[in-house]
Formats: sequence, structure tokens, C-alpha cells
Amino acid sequence: MTMDIQNILKNILEGLDKIDYIRPEDVPGIDLYMDQVTTFMDRQLGSSKRYEEDKILTKTMINNYAKNHLLPPPEKKKYSKEHLLLLVFIYYFKNILSISDIQSLFAPLTEKYFHTDHAIQLERIYTEVFSLEKKQIEALKADLVSKYETAGETFSEASEEDKDFLEMFSFICMLSFDVYVKKHVIEKLIDRLPGSEKKGKKKGSEAS
Repeated sequence: MTMDIQNILKNILEGLDKIDYIRPEDVPGIDLYMDQVTTFMDRQLGSSKRYEEDKILTKTMINNYAKNHLLPPPEKKKYSKEHLLLLVFIYYFKNILSISDIQSLFAPLTEKYFHTDHAIQLERIYTEVFSLEKKQIEALKADLVSKYETAGETFSEASEEDKDFLEMFSFICMLSFDVYVKKHVIEKLIDRLPGSEKKGKKKGSEAS
């Protein structure tokens, strides 16, 4: 592929090295009002925006999450540290999962670990999960490079002008297929969660 595309990949790989999660100790230890929540999330996750004008989370989004039972309601209009940890999970999930799937995933999580005296606290779950994801960066980088090199071997007979686009298209298709397969696996796993089977039957009856 052209040097331009190589530079794009180089920048992406460098960006992956900078990915970090919001650490629990960075979350305020006091309850926050809505405006403070959106400001905090925008400051912490702003680097993940595609465009500068994009919003990380808005008041409307957060209200909808509570309305759809993804997020427990605030207490006296204030959101706790555990609320913010759930919002981080939602921020990442909402790009690949439906509201219904996030509901299925969060129902046992919030019921058992949100503001309870369970031996395993939500903060520990959050820390454990995100530290595992951080360890996956090197594997992700190697996979990206492998797909990039494979895509670069396609359409060898094409003209230089066509080859650049078709190789980029192949690279994007490979990445997209990877996301598609993993999304399919995630959905299958969610369907096996307690209560998901009943919800699936209800959807089927409504559709018919």
C-alpha cells in the first residue's frame, strides 16, 4: 500500500498505545449532578471522539439509559461513583450492542453488585475487566498489522490507482468482518444469560 496508508496505520498503532481506561481513583468520590457527570465524561473520554464536535454523553442519553433500565436512577438528582463506572461500560457497549442486549447484560450486574454489600464490589469488577482489556493492546496491534499486510497482497494485477483503493477496501472489509463475527459471538453469549431466553420469546411473539 502507499506510504500515505502506511502512515495512517502507524498513527493508529501509536494511538492504541495511548489507550487507557478511566481508573476508579480518577472518578470523584462524591455524588455528581448531571452537568458535572457530562463534563467529567467528556474530559476523560474526549480523546476517543472521531470529530471534535462529537458528544461523549449528553443529558438526553443518560436520561434514556435510566428510562430503559440500563442505569439505575440517580439519588436526589445525583450520580454516584458506581453510576459513572456503569456509564463508562455503556459508552463502549452502545457502539456495538442494542439497548435490549445491554439491558440483558446489565440486569444481573446492577441487581447483584450496584450499591450492595456483596463481597465483590462493582468497582472491583470494573478494574478487573478494564485491566484485562489493556493487556490485549499488543495482540490487537499484531492483528491489525497482519490484516494490513494480507490486504496489501491483494489485487496485484490492478493498476497503481486502482490497487491503492482496492487494497484499502480489502483492509476495511477484513476489519469489518472481524467486528461482525465478534458481535455475533457476543449476541450468542448474551442470549444465554439468565432471563434472556424469556425476553427473546417475547420479542418473537411481538414480531409475529
